[in-house]
Amino acid sequence: MSHRRKPPGMSLTFEGRVVLVTGAGGGLGREYALAFAERGASVIVNDLGADTKGGGKSSAAADKVVEEIRAKGGKAVANYDSVEDGEKLIQSALDAFGRIDVLVNNAGILRDRSFARTSDLDWDLIHRVHLRGSFLVTRAAWNHMKNQKFGRIIMTTSGAGIYGNFGQANYSAAKLGLLGLANTLAIEGRKYNIYCNTIAPVAGSRLTETVMPPDLVASLKPEFVAPLVLWLCHEQCQENGALFETGAGWIAKLRWERSLGRTVRQKNQPMTPEAVRDQWDQICDFTDATKPTSLQESMMSIVSVLSQVESGGDVSGNPTAAAASSSGINPSVVSELSRVESAEELRQWAPNSPPSSFSYTHIQCILYALGVGMSTKDPDHLRFLYEGHEDFVCLPSFGVIVAQSVLMGGGLTSVPGLNIDFTQVLHGEQYLELYKPLPTSGTLTSETTIADVLDKGSGAVILMDVKTFCGEELICFNQFSVFVVGAGGFGGKRSSDKAIAPLPPPQRAPDAVVIDSTSTDQAALYRLSGDWNPLHIDPSFAAMGGFKAPILHGLCSFGFAARHVLKQFADNDPSRFKAIKVRFAKPVMPGQSIQTEMWKEGNRIHIQCKVKETDAVVLTGAYVDLHGAAEASPEDLPQAGGLHSDLVFAEIGRRIKDTGSELVKKVNAVFGWEITKDGKIAAQWTIDLKNGSGSLQKGPHSGKADVTITVSDEDFLEVVQGKLNPQKAFFSGKLKVRGNIMLSQKLEVILKDHAKL
Repeated sequence: MSHRRKPPGMSLTFEGRVVLVTGAGGGLGREYALAFAERGASVIVNDLGADTKGGGKSSAAADKVVEEIRAKGGKAVANYDSVEDGEKLIQSALDAFGRIDVLVNNAGILRDRSFARTSDLDWDLIHRVHLRGSFLVTRAAWNHMKNQKFGRIIMTTSGAGIYGNFGQANYSAAKLGLLGLANTLAIEGRKYNIYCNTIAPVAGSRLTETVMPPDLVASLKPEFVAPLVLWLCHEQCQENGALFETGAGWIAKLRWERSLGRTVRQKNQPMTPEAVRDQWDQICDFTDATKPTSLQESMMSIVSVLSQVESGGDVSGNPTAAAASSSGINPSVVSELSRVESAEELRQWAPNSPPSSFSYTHIQCILYALGVGMSTKDPDHLRFLYEGHEDFVCLPSFGVIVAQSVLMGGGLTSVPGLNIDFTQVLHGEQYLELYKPLPTSGTLTSETTIADVLDKGSGAVILMDVKTFCGEELICFNQFSVFVVGAGGFGGKRSSDKAIAPLPPPQRAPDAVVIDSTSTDQAALYRLSGDWNPLHIDPSFAAMGGFKAPILHGLCSFGFAARHVLKQFADNDPSRFKAIKVRFAKPVMPGQSIQTEMWKEGNRIHIQCKVKETDAVVLTGAYVDLHGAAEASPEDLPQAGGLHSDLVFAEIGRRIKDTGSELVKKVNAVFGWEITKDGKIAAQWTIDLKNGSGSLQKGPHSGKADVTITVSDEDFLEVVQGKLNPQKAFFSGKLKVRGNIMLSQKLEVILKDHAKL
């Protein structure tokens, strides 16, 4: 080894590392073994001693390399086993040096034949040595590397595997199989600090001399390949899952490229070969091609297509047309966005961001209610689940569904300069505000503006404001806060006054706690509301995302929390629901129980959601704002021609504010009042002395009153003034009672003691 140039100072060393090189009796393998030993590694030199076609066996090749290493003071042992005996190779390393750190799968043979002349033996022997052999040796080393939290693995592919080559169908198939194996090992080994890379070397060797001219073989020296292998195997190198071509001192990294493609089907219409033919030029056009780097990134295109097809949107173009292989933010775009104040201005600047239309019927409302855990087991839920119910309504949190079509339809990709990789997009926070209860059917239109783009260093936060209209009337407002991993570092600001901030809960025990079990099919049910991401249904896709099983949608947990507050503090009255804000912290697994803790502070209900089984917090900084129950105010007091009873109820409302808690203890009931004038109902009131500290509401009760009393305005005033006995009024037909008649005995507590004028 004296002909080698000595490594410079501060060089890469492998002191203490144990390296196994297969096929190390000559060519590239020999060069790797010598180079590792020169830099301090203990080396296992494996070589079966067979010829290039796999025949014969000899120890001479491996012994000679070991002698070279030892002659220069290096440490090495020989191994003569076939790579099909993988366990024996690794055991040699353990017996000699006690560990295994680096594995270079280099062994190989050739049996070149044109495809028509390839025999079963030609095919099987190549695969046994190249693909199966690399698998068996790597598997034997894997757990040792995993336990020591370090490992470096090299797979050797070939240009024949990457591009194909005449007469090498067997060799090409095995070599490309090694690349697939390496890519998966890179994913599975990453968390254990086991990195696996693939090289496609071009060098003079026993194998290449059969397909290259002699002068070219002589000039393509193996020593021009070894430095790449040593770097990839060093602990400082963090490269993982990569593919390199190398030879003659040249090194290049390869990656996949994909055309933008074309979607050639529409919802409820057959897909035809004619449609494929007509779009063929666009399908094969590599202009603005993307460069996917993971299966998740590749699958996101399919997921986006499914979402767009199901929503009936425009699916003629690629749903990820604006997404390259990595996310990035153009700083000039952020500056421009800061001056965009309306959806119309955004459309003028980014013409690919049209309003999004969402049409639905009562079916979508019911599906959503079921998706967020409502059940006919609870009688209070029937008004959200049965379109024939006299008070059929839509859950307020359905407002996120009518707006999410903007996100699914590519709202983030419509702005030039926002280069978004959707596999790196995380839903960070959500805000929803309702301006009136959502209709149970109709067509709503949503308009989007990018409110701000924030630079968080490790990623970017994009704030999307979505206003939803029914005709010209504003129905609701959503703010989606999404975090794009890896898109930071563009020099932008870190915070924004346009962001609706989460708020911590009070530092005291919660005022109410609701525990609700999700079903094992909760995610499968919720996805029918429009979020078709296979992460929530496909176990294999979830596994690729690092989850043991499909996870529940964050907005499903959001829906559970919203309805918990609605029932606990607003009597399931959607008209009382004003807004909700949440930050998503961790996922829920279908079948787990969601525990919602609630703190009441005026009309704001602070909430925090946990998984009951693990105590993991899943929603943080969350709150729901409610409209107060309608109370008598100066505007409610009777003017000329008004009702006398309004004055009485105004006084009752003021007394409930003062002594409501005491009244609740005494009465514990909800009274509904129907005040008539000239034989027709002129006003309705609800006195709730059952929930909280009591309340007075003008209008019918959103739930079910325990007792409802119908009386004329004049007779009601006489009852209050003591001129008319309530029992006599009842028997004479002047006062009618529905519900629990016995509760009418408590009228005196309400009227006589608390409504004197």
